[in-house]
Amino acid sequence: MASERVDIYMPKLRGKSVAVVGNATSLVGDTHLVDTLIENNISVAKVFAPEHGFRGDADAGATIDDDIDTKTGLPILSLYGANKKPSKAALNGVDTIVFDIQDVGVRFYTYLSTLHYVMEAAAENDIQVIVLDRPNPNGGYIDGPVLEPSVKSFVGLHPVPLVYGMTIGEYAKMINGEGWLAGGIQANLTVVPIANYARDTAYVLPIKPSPNLPTMNAVYLYPSLALFEGTVVSIGRGTPFPFEIVGHPQYPKQNFSFRPEPSFGARNPKLNGALCFGYDLRNTAATMPTPNATINLEWLLKFYAAAPNKDTFFLERNFFDKLAGNEDLRDQIKSGLNEAAIRQSWQLDLDAFKAVRAKYLIYPPSN
Repeated sequence: MASERVDIYMPKLRGKSVAVVGNATSLVGDTHLVDTLIENNISVAKVFAPEHGFRGDADAGATIDDDIDTKTGLPILSLYGANKKPSKAALNGVDTIVFDIQDVGVRFYTYLSTLHYVMEAAAENDIQVIVLDRPNPNGGYIDGPVLEPSVKSFVGLHPVPLVYGMTIGEYAKMINGEGWLAGGIQANLTVVPIANYARDTAYVLPIKPSPNLPTMNAVYLYPSLALFEGTVVSIGRGTPFPFEIVGHPQYPKQNFSFRPEPSFGARNPKLNGALCFGYDLRNTAATMPTPNATINLEWLLKFYAAAPNKDTFFLERNFFDKLAGNEDLRDQIKSGLNEAAIRQSWQLDLDAFKAVRAKYLIYPPSN
């Protein structure tokens, strides 16, 4: 991990007042980055916490409040909820921001939006940003619709595919280089690269990146199953297997069923208490996707086809569109378009994105 390359980034932090954007994944070996910096006499002024909080123990979508870190006494300022962008007052006295969060390579994983707003605030306040790069477990392929401006939101700010095949450090370079920050400003950005890394090298995350991605199988299935979040179908929140199972009470009875119940990371799960029928996908994506991999639309198409009331299958219309990245996918599904035709509709935009992406790649493939 770049976080372990202390010889590169520690000298840049000496004599600086540092803010850390991090969460439970911000580790240097087994030690949290914040603790490592303090042990090396780096002046850490505060911590900014993204979705799920600094320690990674909050529900998806839950408002994160400002807090004090009990171990260090540092103030923790929320970047999820009302204030998604660091304010000028919050950055007062800060010289450098260190961003170290494990990404999973999917457009609607909100840490990308946190990165965007951190870079934007830093650019506006003449503060350096250092991104400690980490492997992308879904970095070996590119797929899905490219986001259109009409559905831009915190679950998708940039014109990139659903799966974009870049590390978070490469992505930061693209945000800067493509002028995506407000007014086209650019952050004073340094990316600390991962040593001896190839983008299609399998990487097992040492810690779950968020409460509802507890296994590598869930991480690999996340690009496909998260689209169900915009529908009436459950993807297993409120069970031990979020993003590894999928079902609904009105789906034709299968051999597999589950019942969502309130639990850590899902205090009010969709279809709470209802017996859901569907698919057990716990053994379907056990290895890192290859360059020829695609997101799976089959499950989504099957559930829509079996829905007794198709008018209520999609939840609030805009949310599914925000996840999909366009206003077409929902209509394509409703019109009965097959998977091949849906994929073909993405191709020109995917080709254009690949040309943009190529400018910012740091790491080669393994062969």
